[in-house]
Amino acid sequence: MGGPKLSVVIPYKQRLRNFRVALAALAEQTLPAHEFEIVVGALEYSPEYLEACREYADRLTVVSVLVDEEWNLSRSRNLALRQVSGEVVVFLDADLALPPRCLETVYDRYYADGQNVCVVGQIVGLDGRSDREAETADLPEHQRFRELLTALEAAPDERHDKRWRFDPFVLPWTLVWGAFIVVPTASVRRHGLLFDEGFRGWGGEDQEWGYRVHAAGIPIVRGQDVYGLHLPHVRDVSSNFREFDVNMDHFLTKWPVLDVELFRAFDMWGANRSYEEIRHEIAAIAPGPKGALGVARGTVDGRDTLVVGVPLTAPAGGPPEIVDPAVRGLFEASPRVLPLVGLALPFAGESVEECRVLPTVARLSERYRKAVLDEVSRIARRVVTETVGPAV
Repeated sequence: MGGPKLSVVIPYKQRLRNFRVALAALAEQTLPAHEFEIVVGALEYSPEYLEACREYADRLTVVSVLVDEEWNLSRSRNLALRQVSGEVVVFLDADLALPPRCLETVYDRYYADGQNVCVVGQIVGLDGRSDREAETADLPEHQRFRELLTALEAAPDERHDKRWRFDPFVLPWTLVWGAFIVVPTASVRRHGLLFDEGFRGWGGEDQEWGYRVHAAGIPIVRGQDVYGLHLPHVRDVSSNFREFDVNMDHFLTKWPVLDVELFRAFDMWGANRSYEEIRHEIAAIAPGPKGALGVARGTVDGRDTLVVGVPLTAPAGGPPEIVDPAVRGLFEASPRVLPLVGLALPFAGESVEECRVLPTVARLSERYRKAVLDEVSRIARRVVTETVGPAV
């Protein structure tokens, strides 16, 4: 009570030029300055950063948490998040500039009546560029950002962000890109919605956070008239996607479920397109209200063995169980059972001695069957395709 309406959380390290533009845009918001604060998790001790904050000390409330650490986006956000005092948290990258009415729109439209919703903002101009030109200050996004932001506000119904041109999002957590997301502070604290600092480098930490937001029952929506201008910066796209692969393995290891498996195998767009189709295929193979396909890993004839295409059932409140006693009987002890089809698996390459593929996999349509066979070929040193399998 008595705090600001909004807390704008910004992660920061070596983004001075873009951060100055972001601050300039925040200083020109129509929401009165006393109604929001800016909380920065800065992973460096930089006199230049402090000077940038000092320039706006008479117009903005900027709280800085300073530590000298290697870059970790989740760590930076969490440091700032623990210090917020506003009703609502606005996660904003240091590379995003907001049009003047943006914060006022966010609060009045989505939170003024105490709504519990996670709003995702459009990111305009995110193109993944990696050129050196982005290091200079003579690009339009730096020199003419006010003009560009004015143009954005003049066309509020434009769908600049490709997420706004895609339907349906049956997995709403895949919408969540960390550059611009909004959620009530009370919900963050109630559900422990910090970012997972086990993610390193680029990508995945925002969707995993969104997955937990969705699991907490908080609706995730695309914001209407809520957008920011992405400011150019140097990227190493190849390095980014190598890091993303590692992070996606961490995501799937943490949450080994069909939704995340599809995201790992087919990216966010493919996961949303495929979700209903593969659910119908699984239901035909493993019928019943709790039917699923899974994998089981344990010791068979003294060998570390993975069995793929195992029909499962999921008792209320309990872990998945193998339906067929013949499959259970393969293992010398209780195996590790995961409700994953096998499209993507949380195991390292060639880490399994043998993989047995049950005939149920052959009943999947060609696209999914091929994905499973490719994945088991990646992780197993020997693959055996069974011709006789479980009764379902």
